[in-house]
Amino acid sequence: MDLTQDRGTISVVGIGPGMLDQMTEAARQAIGDADVILGYAAYLRLIDGLAMATLREASGMREEVARASRAIELAEAGQAVVLVSGGDPGVYGMAGLVYEVLHQRGEPSVSVTVVPGISALNAAAALLGAPLMTDFCAVSLSDQLVPLDEILHRVSLAAQAGFVICLYNPKGRKRTEPFRGACEILARHLPPETPVGIVRAAYREEQTTTLTTLGELPGATVDMLTTVVIGSERTYVAHGRMVTRRGYQSKYDLGVR
Repeated sequence: MDLTQDRGTISVVGIGPGMLDQMTEAARQAIGDADVILGYAAYLRLIDGLAMATLREASGMREEVARASRAIELAEAGQAVVLVSGGDPGVYGMAGLVYEVLHQRGEPSVSVTVVPGISALNAAAALLGAPLMTDFCAVSLSDQLVPLDEILHRVSLAAQAGFVICLYNPKGRKRTEPFRGACEILARHLPPETPVGIVRAAYREEQTTTLTTLGELPGATVDMLTTVVIGSERTYVAHGRMVTRRGYQSKYDLGVR
């Protein structure tokens, strides 16, 4: 007997950086087909113009587990559920948590689909120029779920390895120590003139984009809506664009016409 035949579905949908024109057609379709849409209240506001007649359930920051559990509960009742996630749901988003909760419950799975979206690092990179043209990594400075010493250890290893580094969640209202610590560690391994790009609220009305250096980074204004891109030894800034060389210049004549 198929225990899931009468159950609904969960689509964990990445809505991208915020503006509707940055959302994939697949994400729009999933939202349009939903019986109910769940999400962090701020993310639901970003999709106010879509599926306006569809039931919505908003919840707050740090209520992710309850949100995932509610999505499963509604799906088990036969609903087509959309659980929205900012950026890409598989990059610091809701997709992994839904699978974890289902596994922990040890019950027959409802059908889960992950609909990708433009992640914060993709959005920031596009606005800055082309800083992610060679190996890069992402590190979240939020110590809500990961110990601070572990986060800073990762930052140190990434800097020593020569990665371009994308910092997510650099600073909260009261959570300032991770950013300060990361800046100190980066300064030990990288020169102060290392290019840095700071993008806040990418592709939203309040968007700001700043080019600076590692030496100036500790005094920069950053928050939870900010993505910080730390360049590598291959990164340079020209004509207002942050670019990381992939290596073409060492093998080809880039001036050929």
